[in-house]
Amino acid sequence: MSEMCEFPVEDALEMIFIFGAAGIISYANGAARKKLGYEAQTGENGLAGRHMEEIFPNTFRASGAGFETRCLFGEETQHLVAYRRNLTCFPVEAKLISTRSGDYICMANDILEREHLGREIEQVREEAQQAAKVKAEFVANVTHELRTPVNGILGNVRELLGDVKEPRTMKSLRLIERCCGDMNKIIDNVLDFSKLDAGKFTLEPRRFHFRNMLDYVKEQHIGRITEKGLDFFMTVSPQAPEYIVGDELRIVQILNNLLSNALKFTSVGKITLQALKTARVDDKTELFFIVSDTGIGIAEEDRDKLFRSFSQVDASISRKYGGTGLGLNICRQLVELMGGSIEVESRRGRGSVFSFSIWVGACEEAEDSRISDDRVTADLFAVGQGEDSGNEPDDTKNYGSEKNREALGRNLSKLILCVEMENWEKAEMFMETVRQLTEEVPPEIKRMALKLKMAIQKENYDRVIMEYDKLITGLGLS
Repeated sequence: MSEMCEFPVEDALEMIFIFGAAGIISYANGAARKKLGYEAQTGENGLAGRHMEEIFPNTFRASGAGFETRCLFGEETQHLVAYRRNLTCFPVEAKLISTRSGDYICMANDILEREHLGREIEQVREEAQQAAKVKAEFVANVTHELRTPVNGILGNVRELLGDVKEPRTMKSLRLIERCCGDMNKIIDNVLDFSKLDAGKFTLEPRRFHFRNMLDYVKEQHIGRITEKGLDFFMTVSPQAPEYIVGDELRIVQILNNLLSNALKFTSVGKITLQALKTARVDDKTELFFIVSDTGIGIAEEDRDKLFRSFSQVDASISRKYGGTGLGLNICRQLVELMGGSIEVESRRGRGSVFSFSIWVGACEEAEDSRISDDRVTADLFAVGQGEDSGNEPDDTKNYGSEKNREALGRNLSKLILCVEMENWEKAEMFMETVRQLTEEVPPEIKRMALKLKMAIQKENYDRVIMEYDKLITGLGLS
């Protein structure tokens, strides 16, 4: 048997023993002899001729002319303790199998280094967790200490603004007020990031009026956007709920960040905010938001940098526009905490489209939750696009009905004709009509329509054709 096993078993990295029914070792390979401290195969300093009990005393025991063992023979890996010649020991993983000739084979791997490495890894993990905890506490304390003097400066400046009349001094005080506001935003971002990084951030869901929240967001930004000479449009889907259960503060934070970025990087054109309901499962509703702009855009190879911590697309962005690079990373983590995801589509020089989805709690509609015709009309008018389809028969918007399919086919044909003629503004108008006609479609088709709409807004001809074909197929109109 030993001659048959001399190669390649002799050079194997694991220890291999062959022993008979009496438990006496007839062969041990080179790895076994080296690890156990035996100089030869046979003789006084050899392993052959010794009983397995000498190597595994906790597992094997000589019994009469044979042996007893608590090990199982087969393919199962077992944890044993092997003893060296000098009576020191080390842990091994072993398998024992029986051969047709009546002999037994034991194959064992030394796992001492692995266990030691495992203990070191666990120690490093504990040290890293402790360091993260200390860092989080330090950041929280520093940001709190920073906020106190900043708010003190801000309060005094606002008091002075009521008394000062001289234009030059007024201008300086307004600049200080704005700087304090910016500093507070940076402090808030750093604190939020620290909490998210430490896993201590928790959402605070409550019931609130969804449309009022969007109006609040609009009022926060419309003044600064129009001052810059940009157009601002907001669309709220008629199917969007009036009341939802969610963390209003954090949803507003995400929208504020995206709209502020859109304003920061857009000099000419428009900024658009759209809010839609895309699905409802049991007591949960999925909301989909789109923030688009006509700003500087982002090259495809730079998009993966957007949601990283402390990252800007390039250094010149930070120098020219400012920012810590934390805002979008915080947005991504907040969106994921709400069960959604955030994406970006952009082309350099052609603007950007950020879209994200979140899951919120659905609640019974209150009395004032009924959507009036006036409100729906106002929503559509605010976008500056869309045909008034009020003269269509009632079942035109019922997905699957004959009139619905006719209207979809008619508007989609007009849409693609406008795309071919590069009349993108008109194409957006027909796309809004298509969106209204597909309010009741399954979520996957609704997403196709949303992607087509975003492609049209970015005037991306190839993407429009691709998404158009997908939507036509999904609607069964091909």
